[in-house]
Amino acid sequence: MDLDDSDGAGRVAFGIPSGGGGKMSKVIIEDCGGFAVVRLNSGVTNAISPALVSDMADAFKHVTENFQGLVIAGGIKFFSIGFDLPELLKLDRTGMTEFLSDFEKLTFDIFTAPMPTVCAMAGHAVGGGNILALTCDFRYSTAEKKLIGLNEVKLGLPVPYLADLILRQLVGDRAANAILYHGELMAMSDARQIGLIDEIVPPETLEKAVMGKITGLISLPRSGFSAIKANRVEAIRSRFLQNQAVKREVFVDSWFSEPIQNLLREASKKF
Repeated sequence: MDLDDSDGAGRVAFGIPSGGGGKMSKVIIEDCGGFAVVRLNSGVTNAISPALVSDMADAFKHVTENFQGLVIAGGIKFFSIGFDLPELLKLDRTGMTEFLSDFEKLTFDIFTAPMPTVCAMAGHAVGGGNILALTCDFRYSTAEKKLIGLNEVKLGLPVPYLADLILRQLVGDRAANAILYHGELMAMSDARQIGLIDEIVPPETLEKAVMGKITGLISLPRSGFSAIKANRVEAIRSRFLQNQAVKREVFVDSWFSEPIQNLLREASKKF
């Protein structure tokens, strides 16, 4: 895996076609032998749009059918800035509900996948970017002034339900409340202290560390790993499937309230 370029020495990189007209995917799959890297490839910020979610879902399906492990990576400046506000503000209620449903399905499928997954964050991971990272079994980052966090509350939005559940399991209620209630972005070093990040490594060794981790994980017998992971995600899987529709409506209701729309429009100017 090469965190700077589209492909690495001795590896095959290819984009999945996205729709017609020769458009290329907003993600790139890098074939690393036993595992694959799915790299966000949607500009500097890797903002999460309907197209990116669709392309990533296609990429994830391809990986599950052809590889034993998954690495999710982004760019050097941004792993992902989160939801693509300028794009999403164009959607009506039906469109936004469909987008959120698709995003929830993608994150749920990654979170519950029986294969090992590792996230490599060379850049900032904000909002939806942080959520993508949460879906992985392990999260690696660099520490050079990079930030991570869930800032939805500052926009008047709840954190999507699945991310809330995963975060609480990962760092505990006290630390999760501090993150969710205040919406502040934190340094990767602070995230490491509460368990949100598993390892922090220098930028030049992030590739080696992540490759070493996923290689070790896929070398384990699949049956044992998958069963252990199923036990870990079981309670969250059950709660999410039971409550997802109601929680999605709460998010969408908030999104389309006029005060929140004003906040979102103001925030979209930063994109």
